[in-house]
Amino acid sequence: MDDVTDTVFRRIVADCAPADYTVTEFVNVDGLCSRGRSKVIRKLGVEVDTTPVIAQIWGKTPENFETIAREIADGTIPGFVGVDLNFGCPEKSVVKNECCSALAQPELRDKALAIIKATQAGLDGRLPLSIKTRLGFGEIDYTWHEFLLSQKPAMLTVHVRTTRQMSKVPAQWSAIEPIVAVRDKISPDTKIVLNGDIMNKKQGMELAEKHGVDGIMIGRGIFHDPYCFAPTTHQPSCQLAEPAGQCQCPSVWDSVSREDRIKLLIKHIELHDNIYPDGERPFSP
Repeated sequence: MDDVTDTVFRRIVADCAPADYTVTEFVNVDGLCSRGRSKVIRKLGVEVDTTPVIAQIWGKTPENFETIAREIADGTIPGFVGVDLNFGCPEKSVVKNECCSALAQPELRDKALAIIKATQAGLDGRLPLSIKTRLGFGEIDYTWHEFLLSQKPAMLTVHVRTTRQMSKVPAQWSAIEPIVAVRDKISPDTKIVLNGDIMNKKQGMELAEKHGVDGIMIGRGIFHDPYCFAPTTHQPSCQLAEPAGQCQCPSVWDSVSREDRIKLLIKHIELHDNIYPDGERPFSP
């Protein structure tokens, strides 16, 4: 999540309850290949990470995707276990520039293909390529996922809303099932990951089993519970049936005292100040 999941935030979450892997903020390859590189590259810092990290990149120029993918793969930009293409951000200014989720539109798929091929060329098989996307642009469009899966990514994460829906409607969890079916036919080695309205690991594991996916990604759910990757026990009233609701399951966080929550905040601030001693990234709680 942009301006959220930096190395400090990822470390705080990992110290509470680690995920299997984490993903950076989305970082613009065109900025990394410009005179502004020194400012942009801070988003790829992994100074205090303790869990595996995937670098998430976006931009417009295929040649810059290839350059940055090569630098990540050869260790010039160190510390990553994979590269993820952000084909999912629905932010209006990004879409207007024909980037990220805008690429799901049929008329922009040649551009999407060029970006994928350039990134694969830069990685040269040294690190896996994953893609994060949505259900479609204006409406659900499974030809988009078939197109992506035909490029044989190691992993495809689907936020189960369209671009136009942004986060204004409940996640459509069952809509991922046809994508799983397409995967089974044309790219059986690709892992399918479900994203959207998942509040904790327990809920996510049940959704994964129900809809046949290989894993789950938690995004905004982390704001409700920094321990969301810890095991939880569902209340009898928790409903996983769609449309998605707010899961009210108890968690470790529910039992953390006010004093200990304040200590966690102080720990976050102190670690932040150690990593950014010159105020290059203001702390914004």
